Amino acid sequence: MLKIIVVILVVLIAGLLILASTKPDTLHVERTVNIKAPPEKIFPLINDFHEWPAWSPYEKLDPDMKKTFSGAATGAGSVYEWDGNSKAGAGRVTITQVTPPNKVFIKLEMFKPFKGTNEVTFTLQPQGETTAVTWAMDCRNNLLSKVMSVFFSMDAMVGGQFQEGLNSLKAVAEK
Repeated sequence: MLKIIVVILVVLIAGLLILASTKPDTLHVERTVNIKAPPEKIFPLINDFHEWPAWSPYEKLDPDMKKTFSGAATGAGSVYEWDGNSKAGAGRVTITQVTPPNKVFIKLEMFKPFKGTNEVTFTLQPQGETTAVTWAMDCRNNLLSKVMSVFFSMDAMVGGQFQEGLNSLKAVAEK
């Protein structure tokens, strides 16, 4: 009986790994919102990490998280590190490049709960009296991520957080 259970477990794990290996090697998540404000008004809210508490959904995960700002005050070279509870985790974001007032490129490094490095881009595209703001993230899908994606939609989970953040950014920018 024990041998049958072990064989079934091995087959299930092998099947899970085979299914996971068919998942793409990269992940792209993006969401867009139209904001009734010019890029010049929205850009500083993204380009300055000190402004993020007003709109970032991740700030709400742990009101007591430790935050450290270093490097440039804003723009390229600006660094924001955090260490929070199990929901917020720990990590660092660094603005690597900016094209005012239309693009902000960020390197996201996660330390907890899982290690990983992602590229994040905010794009601000004027459209008449509104600005389309897109929050996008690109990352490699390692084996653990691929296994998780068998059970969870990373696009839905992370994309939902992006949408929440963009809606908050909209509320702040349209004041």
